[in-house]
Amino acid sequence: MPVGMATGWGSLLQDEQQLEELARQAVDRALAEGVLLRTSQAPSSSHVVSYAPFTLFPSPVPSALLEQAYAVQADFNLLVDAVSQNAVFLEQTLSSTIKRDSFTARLFDIHKQVLKEGIAQTVFLGLNRSDYMFQCNPDGSAALKQIEINTVSASFGGLASRTPAVHRHVLSVLGKTKEAAKILSNNPSKGLAMGIAKAWELYGSANAQVLLIAQEKERNIFDQRAIENELLARNIHVIRRRFEDVSEKGSLDQDRRLFMDGQEIAVVYFRDGYMPGHYSLQNWEARLLLERSCAVKCPDIATQLAGTKKVQQELSRVGVLESFLPGQPEAVARLRATFAGLYSLDLGEEGDQAITKAIAAPSCFVLKPQREGGGNNLYGEEMVQALERLKDSEERASYILMEKIEPEPFRNCLLRPGSPARVIQCISELGIFGVYVREGKTLVMNKHVGHLLRTKAIEHADGGVAAGVAVLDNPYPV
Repeated sequence: MPVGMATGWGSLLQDEQQLEELARQAVDRALAEGVLLRTSQAPSSSHVVSYAPFTLFPSPVPSALLEQAYAVQADFNLLVDAVSQNAVFLEQTLSSTIKRDSFTARLFDIHKQVLKEGIAQTVFLGLNRSDYMFQCNPDGSAALKQIEINTVSASFGGLASRTPAVHRHVLSVLGKTKEAAKILSNNPSKGLAMGIAKAWELYGSANAQVLLIAQEKERNIFDQRAIENELLARNIHVIRRRFEDVSEKGSLDQDRRLFMDGQEIAVVYFRDGYMPGHYSLQNWEARLLLERSCAVKCPDIATQLAGTKKVQQELSRVGVLESFLPGQPEAVARLRATFAGLYSLDLGEEGDQAITKAIAAPSCFVLKPQREGGGNNLYGEEMVQALERLKDSEERASYILMEKIEPEPFRNCLLRPGSPARVIQCISELGIFGVYVREGKTLVMNKHVGHLLRTKAIEHADGGVAAGVAVLDNPYPV
């Protein structure tokens, strides 16, 4: 990684007065572009909104790694889809996890119940986001390493399409029109909506609607609205409901078609239901009702299970990718090149060795539970304490151990409502949005549809934008 890259906007970051003036301009432009969140004080209302946190400048990303991340996305789509269809693999892989992790176990129960009854759904839709960091190699070069793949409620496709204009504006204000032109256009919400529209079309009922399962307190509603608006432009109507509404007003007819308030539903798009706290007993029943229906679920329960950390760890074992993508050695090589070290903590010798390694070198590892949504991982001393506590317990099987990625930090300025603009050392995480649609055994669509760059201060080991740690950003290709 060239030295110049780490200080991309170096001289600009020295002048505090200039930064404050730029920050004011940037924030006004972000508000004008719709880079918005509801406030934490009133998360259910849009009467008062603010801007979603973002960086003052776009952050450097090696073009080669951006291209690599895009090139491997269709392979990841294929892989996730293949894993979701392999019930035996899911059962074997998650058997130790479901003994100790009640959330994964509940999801798995629904999966088993649906399989037993026979899957009514014939069209399958994946809207996922594969997240990467840039590992800094000893020779100074950078490598793309996957952190995780999100198969449920992959967010920020809407807001990510609004941020390029903000960074172009900042650079234009500075008279840097050449640099402004290098910021890539990006509209994931259009691509995500295209996937939903395709699934809706294949479902084949002109009057059916799309049901978006939403949380009551949803600060990130504008991100979701971007997709709803794209669908409405295609004359596809979206209704927003909570799990509670589904259990009160949802029903299946004798053909297992799903109805909500008497309206047939073609596609169910989950923007809720990926964390234990999202479910009451009533909500679990609503989820089962949705899964039993022939509506296209995004994701269906098997695809949500395919996105677990335990599956990610199992896929990194020798020979496993080959079994899912037979006769596709190039795809396997592209995928494997992005894998970081992943270790099982199942009871037994292999797990024991992993624990010993991590306790001996805590700065090289991170401990991950089976959770989405950010803010759950353990590092350093906290990780060591957890491993000491878990060492002799079956509970350890509900975690995986992962090699810690060490990216090259750079300086940028994070803008957050209510905080002064200050220049800090940052690292970024790149997400690529993937969309696929399968009808029966035929893959009808498989593509990448855009990217998301999130940046955080280096002291924050873990966390997403919604978790309040990372902020929205754009790649500046170098």
